[in-house]
Amino acid sequence: MLLHNLRIAWKSLRRNITLSILIVSGIALGIAVSTTFAAFRHAFSKDPIPQKSDVLRYVRLDSWDPLKPYPGDDPTRPPTQITFRDMQGIMKSTIPLRQSGMFVSNMYVYPDPKVGRPFRELTRLCFSDFFPMFDVPFRYGSGWDRKADAGPDPVVVLSSEMNQKLFGGKNSVGRTVRLADRDFRVVGVLAGWRPNVRFYDLTQNQIATPENIYIPFNFLRPMQIRTNGNTDGWGTSGAPGFEGFLQSETCWVQFWAELPNEKSAAAYRDFLTAYVLEQKKMGRFQRPLNNRLSTVSEMMADAGVVPKQATAMLIVSLLFLAVCAVNLVGLLLGKFLARGGEVGVRRALGASRADIFLQHIVECELIAVLGGLVGILLSLGALAGMNAWLKTTMARGDFFKLDLSMILLSVGLSLAAGFIAGVYPAWRTCRLAPAMHLKV
Repeated sequence: MLLHNLRIAWKSLRRNITLSILIVSGIALGIAVSTTFAAFRHAFSKDPIPQKSDVLRYVRLDSWDPLKPYPGDDPTRPPTQITFRDMQGIMKSTIPLRQSGMFVSNMYVYPDPKVGRPFRELTRLCFSDFFPMFDVPFRYGSGWDRKADAGPDPVVVLSSEMNQKLFGGKNSVGRTVRLADRDFRVVGVLAGWRPNVRFYDLTQNQIATPENIYIPFNFLRPMQIRTNGNTDGWGTSGAPGFEGFLQSETCWVQFWAELPNEKSAAAYRDFLTAYVLEQKKMGRFQRPLNNRLSTVSEMMADAGVVPKQATAMLIVSLLFLAVCAVNLVGLLLGKFLARGGEVGVRRALGASRADIFLQHIVECELIAVLGGLVGILLSLGALAGMNAWLKTTMARGDFFKLDLSMILLSVGLSLAAGFIAGVYPAWRTCRLAPAMHLKV
């Protein structure tokens, strides 16, 4: 029966090509706008690491000035990062399955003179747990081990882009890269790691691509590496120079822990509480106890990763789609009523009102599907333009995508729009009295 109704619907569309194109275009325009803005918001809001987002926890401790809260809209929010001395203290815990403090610096890279001139590159200093904790994929080699952390050993992990730039994309494991005044041995090359947002460091440029170079955190002291990220501080240690900075109340280190179950998460909360209470005895942490152990989604919400404008534009685009559908009611009503004689004959031959209603709803949904396909193509073009703009501003051209969930959403919106536009015309048509048309 469905195939029969589809065949009738297709013949009806071909009967008046101009009117059919006009109706399909109305649906396509609404779907293109709504799908584009839905994909825009989805690019920010989708889970960047769904397989582990509920076991990864971001650590925040309120070591801020006791005389005033941490700056921001929420006076109860602790600093977004922790101090170096606090990172050292909580790294002593054996509760997490994996854990890593980290920060980003801007270091000079000295390639082979035949390859190019020295250049500065963002480099992430982290611990060996960084790579398995965030399921970072490797093309060649792997990350370093915990012995290299303790050394620290001069080892480095490169992104595939940096490996292409320095070594022509070949397997560079075992080769040497000079960073600042030291040579580092390549132990791994990443395999195109591109999370939708840089969830492991939401303190700045959240949609930037991951860094191209990774080295052990403990090179911080021997090389006196300064952070290139955000720093928030309110108190000094009194000591001079770089060591004074490390012991100060400046918050500049991001810290993640992998806690495989709620039991370990509860134990880790108790550990953090005990740590802060111990620090209070030493005169630190004079504000009320305010530790935060946030999941990936909680941290993204707290950091405001999804722009408020994206949600507003999505709502407006859905309303625009509804307006497009309602505006097509008149065209469909006129199209269906013009076939009153055909409907009368079918009713006289035994077709029920339900059969007539279903036939016309199927035609509306066929129009909606065609409009949805055209709308998806238009949306792909719009997203390609947005990616081209993003590539020129942030060197990233793969941020906005139409994944399976967005395509399914587009199809669902198309069917909904077709039903909204066609339910009244179909109902009016099935209520026609067959006798009136048979007389004519």
